[in-house]
Amino acid sequence: QLQASGGGLVQPGGSLRLSCTASGFILDAYSIRWFRQAPGKEREGISCIERNSAGTHYTKSVKGRFTISRDNAKNAVYLQMNSLGPDDTAVYYCAAEYPTCTQVVGTRTRGQGTLVTVSS
Repeated sequence: QLQASGGGLVQPGGSLRLSCTASGFILDAYSIRWFRQAPGKEREGISCIERNSAGTHYTKSVKGRFTISRDNAKNAVYLQMNSLGPDDTAVYYCAAEYPTCTQVVGTRTRGQGTLVTVSS
């Protein structure tokens, strides 16, 4: 089971760090992707980290502002989000995929989301 956490209300220009934690399996056995879904919009994959932190990927809209990382000791993946704007308002989800970020054959699990609201 996967669980995303760390969302909340933040002012424009602010930062948040989201966490994706797993129970029952080792996250580093999978590539982990962060998605978001804004109200009335389709779900968007925004970042992915390979197994063993072998590589990271970002969609254009978040590149340079968001950083994805792993902490294997805590069995967690993080998404550091900086310079947040109203367009970043969405429910954020994480998913465990295999075998790689760029060649996805399957998804083991997709966790519950966490709401990020960027507003003054």
